Amino acid sequence: MRRTFQILLLTLLALTSVTALAAKEKLTRKQRVELEKTQTAYSSTIRWGTTEEALPYLDPEYTREHPLTDLELRRYEQVKVSSYRPLENVNMPDGSVGRTASVGVINLNTQAERQVTVKEIWRWDAEDKRWLQANGLPDLWQEPR
Repeated sequence: MRRTFQILLLTLLALTSVTALAAKEKLTRKQRVELEKTQTAYSSTIRWGTTEEALPYLDPEYTREHPLTDLELRRYEQVKVSSYRPLENVNMPDGSVGRTASVGVINLNTQAERQVTVKEIWRWDAEDKRWLQANGLPDLWQEPR
């Protein structure tokens, strides 16, 4: 009886491990490589580039529902990103990938720097075979937590 229990327990642990591995491996190798390249380029663009250079990374569905106004675009010209430290990717149940980043922001008028935490959602566009940032440009004006 004890031996049977041990076998059942080991079987359960093995199945749990396989299930966890399968959930982590939802993305193909090519998708993971593309995600890493896209996120690196996006991070560099946010850190060193302009807002206009970051716009092609945004999901067209999101930008249709949440169009950026001229005023919003001009607000991004009033700040400089001093650091962009992304954390680990998290696979979401819908197939998208979430990522959090700590961003240093300098107000160009006051030269005051502060840290904000931004959340990114990356969606795979199967038609164009590329990753898109599905929740817009980072909110650099959020209240400190």
